[in-house]
Amino acid sequence: MTECLFCRIAAREAPADIVYEDDDLVAFRDIHPKYQVHFLLIPKVHVASVADVKKEHEPLLGKILRVSGELARQYGLSESGFRVLMNTGPDAGQVIAHLHLHVLGGERLRAI
Repeated sequence: MTECLFCRIAAREAPADIVYEDDDLVAFRDIHPKYQVHFLLIPKVHVASVADVKKEHEPLLGKILRVSGELARQYGLSESGFRVLMNTGPDAGQVIAHLHLHVLGGERLRAI
């Protein structure tokens, strides 16, 4: 079994409240939500962070952004607004070394 928690979630070897899944991506609710709606969208393939993205990952990153917008519409966030966020590295707040996109909304977000 891999040490990466998000790889284990993608393989259904670790529990998560999954809200979306396809052949390439998994989205699940954050276990410590910062806002009313807070879920993570991850690729099933392990990429540690944005700093590790290669040319062959470009279609996958485009898909992550497209699906984040689709899920935001599903959750009723697109009209009032939502935030899409990727942290890269420990100083930026990345806790799990697996590329992941946060989708945040459902209430007024604090400015960053």
